[in-house]
Amino acid sequence: MKKLLIYVLLLVAYLPLRAQQIFAEKVSIEFDKTVAVKQLIKEIEPEWFESIKNSLPNSLVSKFSFISDGTKSYYKRVKEPDIPRGMWYEPFADDNKVYNDYTAGTTVTQKPVFEETFLVQDSLQKIRWKITSDTRNIAGFECRKAVGIMYDTVAVFAFYTDEIMVSGGPEGIHGLPGMILGVGVPRLHTTWFATKVSLTPDLKQLAPASKGKKVDRATMLLQMDRLLKQWDKYGQKLVLAFMI
Repeated sequence: MKKLLIYVLLLVAYLPLRAQQIFAEKVSIEFDKTVAVKQLIKEIEPEWFESIKNSLPNSLVSKFSFISDGTKSYYKRVKEPDIPRGMWYEPFADDNKVYNDYTAGTTVTQKPVFEETFLVQDSLQKIRWKITSDTRNIAGFECRKAVGIMYDTVAVFAFYTDEIMVSGGPEGIHGLPGMILGVGVPRLHTTWFATKVSLTPDLKQLAPASKGKKVDRATMLLQMDRLLKQWDKYGQKLVLAFMI
């Protein structure tokens, strides 16, 4: 009887905590975006990679913030990568500011591209997902792996947790039954992984950017293609990085 009472008391103490984990909606998440620089440049510019490889870092990490009230989210960079002295690399699309409304199915994203700043207003990016049985613990949350296709040919993998009831993720990645805490785009040699999750976020910045040339996604993609088509593989990577 005494053991049964102890068990019941432990269960009563555990259930509220578990319920909070499962049904958390308001969150603040810190993400590390990691670019495998040498692998990326070797693929883009193989003919001159050997001559510049010693001036390239192996990888670089930028830090980003994601906040959400459960139905809307805002994502932006909070720390530039530390580039070692004597080395060179210009990060792709690190200045994007992404506001998503998951209820309305819309996005407002500020995308600085060289001297031009676009304000992309459109529906959320379409991603075809397939959920797998693979799991991984990220930032203290058990996550399930999914693989997806965006823009018909671009492969992406993601890890999401159903303990955070936000159908979002870093950049424009979304559409899984829970918060995406890890993402990889092999074509860009780039990953995003959560390093810290807070369930008591400051939501003051939960609002879309307003400055920039207003376009939809198709218009921006057309302008990017015109601007960068002469850059061959390098231009293709830039277009993809800016459009995620």
